[in-house]
Amino acid sequence: MTERLKKLCAFLDECDAFIDVGCDHGYCTQYMLENGLCRHAVIADVSPQSLSKAQRLLGAYVNSGVCTAVCCDGLEKVPRDGLTLIAGMGGEEIIRILSSAYIPQSFVFQPMKNAPALRAFLLDNGCRLEYDGLFTETRGGTVKYYFVIKGTRRGGGAPYSPAQLAWGRHSLGTPELKNLLEYELEKLESYKNNGLSATSLGGVEERIKDIKGVLADEYN
Repeated sequence: MTERLKKLCAFLDECDAFIDVGCDHGYCTQYMLENGLCRHAVIADVSPQSLSKAQRLLGAYVNSGVCTAVCCDGLEKVPRDGLTLIAGMGGEEIIRILSSAYIPQSFVFQPMKNAPALRAFLLDNGCRLEYDGLFTETRGGTVKYYFVIKGTRRGGGAPYSPAQLAWGRHSLGTPELKNLLEYELEKLESYKNNGLSATSLGGVEERIKDIKGVLADEYN
């Protein structure tokens, strides 16, 4: 199991049913079952090849009926009740999955990109975001940053500020986000010297302004 998945598993609570959508190898489901954190699990993937990898890993659980394998697109054929994990996809893809089916009662989402769009979608639909932050993984000497959003379908909460929507409510003020913001700022500053069009340059400068504002508000 990768460092990313190990850290992601720390956000998974004990539950009656655990549903792993886009399960790939099935390592998160293995973690839940081996640690007795769920009574039943469902592994789902749109790819039969990926699903077969998880079925092999979890063969004993599948054969005993503790784990059910479902080949489907998103939430199409999975039960509505349970803690649902969707990880390793883009935020827009997660939104597509939720929009075409339903928002689970409890969920952990780990978008690989477009996290602000996913936050906005969940908030607009009255979800309560219990944790909305980030964690890191060091791979090949490079630090990777991942956002994780954990919550429930109902319950709502306080409105988000623009900075919270952009970077996650629980990310603000953390050293991890400070490092990410400084990295993004350095990258954007280098873009300005690449002969951008006036429109593109304006967008880059606006993003630089936003990041500098967050750094000033949260870390000074």
